[in-house]
Amino acid sequence: MLLYVLVGLAGIAGALLRYGLGLGIALVWEGSYPLATFLTNMAGSFALGYLTFRIGRNPRIHPYLMTVLGTGLIGSFTTFSTFTVENIQLLQTGRTATAVLYIILSLLGGLTMSWLGFLLGSLTRGGEEQRV
Repeated sequence: MLLYVLVGLAGIAGALLRYGLGLGIALVWEGSYPLATFLTNMAGSFALGYLTFRIGRNPRIHPYLMTVLGTGLIGSFTTFSTFTVENIQLLQTGRTATAVLYIILSLLGGLTMSWLGFLLGSLTRGGEEQRV
């Protein structure tokens, strides 16, 4: 039962972080490219890659921590559903090139950020360096 409560609390924190980031980006970005969702998903991809390697593989850390951080915090911080809806909206408003760019950058960027997170996680394991 404790795990469910912790995942829920972390989910609240992740959703609030995403909402706050969206508000902050809206103050400085007025373009048609969905920058807030893109940056959120890139940060989340990096963080999940890093934490999976850094925390998820450490037997001294309770497995609940990875579930709380990965599923709760990062799972609610990132958003695939918003990504898909934004792409449909871009296509419906005739901004096909922006939609295609968003899809390609999100896919390649997410994979790259996850890989970089894994790489950094492997380099900061304190003498337990592993290759990715």
